[in-house]
Amino acid sequence: MRRYTILLLVGFMLILAAVAGAAFPVDADKKIFGVPSKELLAYTTLPPETLTILSETYEREKNVKINFVPLSSKELIQSLRNDSVSDPTVVKTADFILTDSKTLSTAADLNLLTPYISETNDAVKNNFKDEYDRWIGVWYDPIIFCINRDYLRTLNNIPATWEELAENKRARIGITDFLAADASSNLMFQMIGNFGEEKTYEILSGIHPRVVQYAKYLSNPVRQAGMGEADISIAVESETLRYMQNHYPLKIIYPEDGTACIITGVGISTNDSIKNPAAAKFADWLLSDDAQISLQKNGFYFLSTNPQTLAYKTFAGKNLVLFKNNPKFTEQQCYEFLDRWVKEVRFK
Repeated sequence: MRRYTILLLVGFMLILAAVAGAAFPVDADKKIFGVPSKELLAYTTLPPETLTILSETYEREKNVKINFVPLSSKELIQSLRNDSVSDPTVVKTADFILTDSKTLSTAADLNLLTPYISETNDAVKNNFKDEYDRWIGVWYDPIIFCINRDYLRTLNNIPATWEELAENKRARIGITDFLAADASSNLMFQMIGNFGEEKTYEILSGIHPRVVQYAKYLSNPVRQAGMGEADISIAVESETLRYMQNHYPLKIIYPEDGTACIITGVGISTNDSIKNPAAAKFADWLLSDDAQISLQKNGFYFLSTNPQTLAYKTFAGKNLVLFKNNPKFTEQQCYEFLDRWVKEVRFK
């Protein structure tokens, strides 16, 4: 009798295990043991430090692993083109791209991105996204005037426009070489698109005699102003905020006649049909306060494009004016603009 009892108990336990197994989610074991339930592949031009922060935070919060593949802008477009003629069931293709607006626009014009709309990205202003919703800007980094506070106390009139900065004959100026960084060259191109070519070179020629050094990195002009080696620096706001968080005596002035910015955004690949919802969820997460907080905790201070976030609402620069025109110059035109600057301004 005891033997039959044992057999009945064993049978009951096997049935219970079978029922439990059927009710247990397929990917639940992955969640329990810390293995991501999903993985997404993304092409990007962003620096590795930023990518690590985003991927680790998203995996920890959403249990989805983002595999970033760092590429140059040209390599990214070519990789998307290769994906468009590949079989996604055979070849591993990108689910989305995370890059600057210029690269995103190129990909969209080549029909390599598929539109996506959500309640989150619908709140973003039109100047931060594609008119057909093929890509959405998630944050931006404007060019500003970064002024040393000690120098600021000596001024009766603070230069508030590009023309006023060019006319100031006393200030020592820090700036990144237009040939050294996209954010810097983008400033020149957008100035030309908004002020015209002749006026832009007139402003740059006025600034040139007082340039302390044409830096190779975006952080150096900010450091120069913070250390008192320059009075005013033309710099990206993210680097300026980072130095201000470290108690450097700096103040941000937003040019009243407009300024340029680098927009970072996300676009979903046309080759991504199966994981499209997961890629869209990540895009929406990039527009959240969670993404901004994770970046700021690690010293990256970008401006959110989402007006619904706390990061946007607490942004002090409500008077920031961005250039209205964002012309699409060809590579040849950009080369000619830079060449003229080198010959007529930099080494005149």
